[in-house]
Amino acid sequence: MENYSHFIFARALHIAAIVFWIGGVAFVTTVLIPALKNIPEANDRLELFEKLEGKFGFQAKITTLITGLSGYYLLNYLDAWDRLLHLHFWWMHLMIFVWLVFTLVLFVLEPLFLHQWFRKQALKDSDSAFAWLHRMHVVLLSLSILAVLGAVAGSHGFSFQLM
Repeated sequence: MENYSHFIFARALHIAAIVFWIGGVAFVTTVLIPALKNIPEANDRLELFEKLEGKFGFQAKITTLITGLSGYYLLNYLDAWDRLLHLHFWWMHLMIFVWLVFTLVLFVLEPLFLHQWFRKQALKDSDSAFAWLHRMHVVLLSLSILAVLGAVAGSHGFSFQLM
C-alpha cells in the first residue's frame, strides 16, 4: 500500500508540474509575447522580455525536471515501457517528445547560444525576432496542448484506430 501511495503522489506531482510548466508556456505565448510586441521601443521590449523570461525560465526548468523525474518513476512503477513500442499510445510518444524539446531548449540550447542569438536578433530587428519567437511558442504550445489532451483521454481508455 505504501508503494501505491508513492505512485499517487508521483502522479499528482507530475500533473501539478505540467500545469505550472504548460500553463506558463500558455501565458508567455498568448499574453506576454503579444503584449511585448505592442511596446514601441525595441530596447524596452527586449529588456522587459529578458527580465520576465528569466523568472519564468527558472520555474520552467524546475517544473520540467519534476515532470521528467516523476514521469520516469510512473513508467517504471507501471512497468509501462512496452507502451512505447505501440502507436496506440501515441500520446506518450508526444509527451516525451515535448518534454525532450523543452528540456533541450532550457538546459542546453538556451544557455549555450540561443539566449545570445535571440538578443542579437532582437537588437538587429526587434519586430522580426519577436514574430519568430511567437511562432515558435505557438508551435510548442500547440504540441503541448495536443499532448495533454491525448494523455488525459488516453490514460482514461480513449483510443482511436489509425487506418
